[in-house]
Amino acid sequence: MEVLGYAASFIMGIVLGLMGGGGSILTVPILVYLFGLAPTDATAYSLFVVGMTALVGGALAIRRGDVDFRIGLAFALPSVLGIHLARGELLPRTPEVIASSTGFTLTKEIFIMLAFAALMIAASFSMIRGRAATAPADSGFARRTLAIGLKGLLVGLIAGFVGAGGGFLIIPALVFFAGLPMRVAVGTSLTIIALQSLFGFAGDLARGTAVDWALLAFVSAAAVVGIGAGSALMPRIGEHRLKTAFGWFVLVMGAIILSEQLLHLSTSSGGPS
Repeated sequence: MEVLGYAASFIMGIVLGLMGGGGSILTVPILVYLFGLAPTDATAYSLFVVGMTALVGGALAIRRGDVDFRIGLAFALPSVLGIHLARGELLPRTPEVIASSTGFTLTKEIFIMLAFAALMIAASFSMIRGRAATAPADSGFARRTLAIGLKGLLVGLIAGFVGAGGGFLIIPALVFFAGLPMRVAVGTSLTIIALQSLFGFAGDLARGTAVDWALLAFVSAAAVVGIGAGSALMPRIGEHRLKTAFGWFVLVMGAIILSEQLLHLSTSSGGPS
C-alpha cells in the first residue's frame, strides 16, 4: 500500500501544480487510507506535505510572474491566524465522541472527514458554474483589503480544522472576489497555502505532535516531483477548462469521501478504516 501511497502523492503534486489547490483533498485521504494514519494525525501531516509542495510550486509561479503579492499578503496573514486558532483552540476542544445513540456514533474523526467533504462539495459549485468574477474594484483599497482579510481568516479557521491548505476555498475566493485570472489565482494560492500550512504545522510541533519524519520526507519528495510536472503543464491548459476541471475534481473527491464516511457513520465503525 505504501508504494501506491507514494504514487498517489506524486499525482497529488501534479494536481496542486495545475490547480493551485486540491493538495489536502488528496493528501488527507492518502495518509488515512494508504498509510493507515488516524484522521487527526493525517491533518497535521497534511499541513507539512502540502506546505512543502506548495512552497516549490509557489516559487515556480513567482518565476513566471503568476503571483499577486498584495492580494496574497492581505489574504495570507489573517489565514495564518485562523489556522492557529483552529488547531490550538477549536480542534483540541472538540470532544472525541460528538454524538451517540443506538446504532449511531459520530466521532471526532468522522466529523472531521464529513466537514472536509461537505466544504469541498460546496466550494466546487462556483467553479463549475463559471460565473463572472466580481472583484469590488470601486470599493476602495482599504475596504477591499479588509474584506479579503476576513475571507482569509475564515479560510484559515476552516483549513486548520480539517488539516487542509485551503486551496479548494482560496481559489474561488481569489477568482470571484478578488477578480484574479485563474493562472494568477493558482500561483497566489500556492504561496498562501505554503505560508499558512507550514506555520500551522510548526504550531502542531510546538504543541507536541509526534511526527514520523521519514514518512513525511518520502511523501513530500514524491509530491514535489509531481508539482514540478503540474506547473509545467498548467500554462498549456485554457483558463476556462482549468477552472471547470478544478470544480469537477473537487466535487468528485468530496462526493467520494462523503459517501464513504456516511457508510462508516451508519455502521457505527467509529472511524475510517
